[in-house]
Amino acid sequence: MENLTATAEPNVGLWLNCSMSGRHDFIFTFVPVVYACIFVIGMVGNSMVVVVIYRYMKLKTVANVFVLNLAVSDLTFLITLPMWATFTATGYHWPFGSFLCKASAGLVIFNLYTSIFFLTALSVDRYLAIVHPMRSRQRRTLLYARITCVLIWAFAFLLSAPTALSREIHVIENHLSTTCGVLHSNDQIPLLVSLSILKSVLGFLVPFLIIITCYCLMGRSLLGSRGLLRKNSRSREDEILRMLAAAVLAFFICWAPHQVFHFMDLLAMLEVVTSCHVLDIIDTAMPFSICLAYFNSCVNPILYGFVGHNFRKNLLRLLRCRPATAQGRPSFRTKMTNLSNRASQMLNLSGSKKVSEHSTKLPPLEEPKA
Repeated sequence: MENLTATAEPNVGLWLNCSMSGRHDFIFTFVPVVYACIFVIGMVGNSMVVVVIYRYMKLKTVANVFVLNLAVSDLTFLITLPMWATFTATGYHWPFGSFLCKASAGLVIFNLYTSIFFLTALSVDRYLAIVHPMRSRQRRTLLYARITCVLIWAFAFLLSAPTALSREIHVIENHLSTTCGVLHSNDQIPLLVSLSILKSVLGFLVPFLIIITCYCLMGRSLLGSRGLLRKNSRSREDEILRMLAAAVLAFFICWAPHQVFHFMDLLAMLEVVTSCHVLDIIDTAMPFSICLAYFNSCVNPILYGFVGHNFRKNLLRLLRCRPATAQGRPSFRTKMTNLSNRASQMLNLSGSKKVSEHSTKLPPLEEPKA
């Protein structure tokens, strides 16, 4: 995808002001290979998540509903990667027509919003399950989860529609090519600036702050209950904290570099940056930051699916073509909720004067269902 700073003449195509900005042979060779790897790994990983959840784990928990929708969101984006790989490999030449230019660009932004919104919904759900396990039982239902998913899909569509409508194919005269991009003309600058700000604020900053806040509160709650948990529960507690830390780190590593260069591209759009040398740095680094952001579609199945013991067991069952059974080992998320409920009740009991030093064990609590 290109953002074009160009001049136009009547009845003539566009003429790039910085003609060699971001156009290097190593980009046209390396980036398509990365796109191909992301496409293969992401399609296989997310397809397995969808099949395993739908066939074996079922949509019986709020977390499974969000993870399934997250995987479907990644799949809708991944189907556009072969076109973007072809676009980059041919030196930013778009041979697929205007409709696919608009649709592919819209799906990229659509996936950005849906992925981050579903990750945020998962974080809030985990926060409620761990910090407020009893009070949230009536709200953490499948009905609320499905309503949340519908709202996320609809909101993401509204946010991504202007991006799709603003994309066009343009003929570049001094490169003799047709590209899919956004022309930085004076009448479109206000719209493009608004879309860029929305992408940074709603597509990164606000969700990141929510996720960080949820995980910090979860970590504090779990660390506060360490002394009250049995030794055989602490290993599961440490596993939860490691998973949460990995999720936050992966989210930040994948999206932060792209947001930095996206902000620099916004400065160039506002003509705060006009040097062709600086523009070349931005346009050269942008494809690599996009590759890293797209890689998040491969990381999601690993962090939110493959880390679960029950998921791995069902995945092996799928690969061996075994039928689904009613009985199954408790999933990682069920263990997480059981652990949080047990810790919460222990904390409540420890504050009461009626609790004896040799209190009885608390029975595990089941994941709330609709």
